[in-house]
Amino acid sequence: MASKMVIQQPRPLVVSAASDQWTTSICECDNVNECCFSVWCFPCFACITARDHGECLCLPLLDSCGCIPPVTLAMRVSTRKRYGITDSICNDCVYTYFCGPCSWCQIRREMKARLTPITLFNNRPT
Repeated sequence: MASKMVIQQPRPLVVSAASDQWTTSICECDNVNECCFSVWCFPCFACITARDHGECLCLPLLDSCGCIPPVTLAMRVSTRKRYGITDSICNDCVYTYFCGPCSWCQIRREMKARLTPITLFNNRPT
């Protein structure tokens, strides 16, 4: 007579650092090289960030079209919607008007923070 044995495989537990807030403040600089790059060669930095976001490489070059840079504003709103960040369009307008390079740096930091690999843990009974 054969007996049946049931073996249950451990299921992975996904741990994610999702939040409804920006991971860094507007003036927080965690990478001095990127901050300096954004200040000294802002058009290049903005174009690279837009490309990494999935937009046209030359899109930020259209920012000279208005009082509030429209592409920077659109990128902030797009980043907020993509990652579920709760903020207001009023804050986006203020940041893009007064702190364009800092705003692009914050977008870049957010993309890096949200695209980190997900850690998997095995759920094993002890």
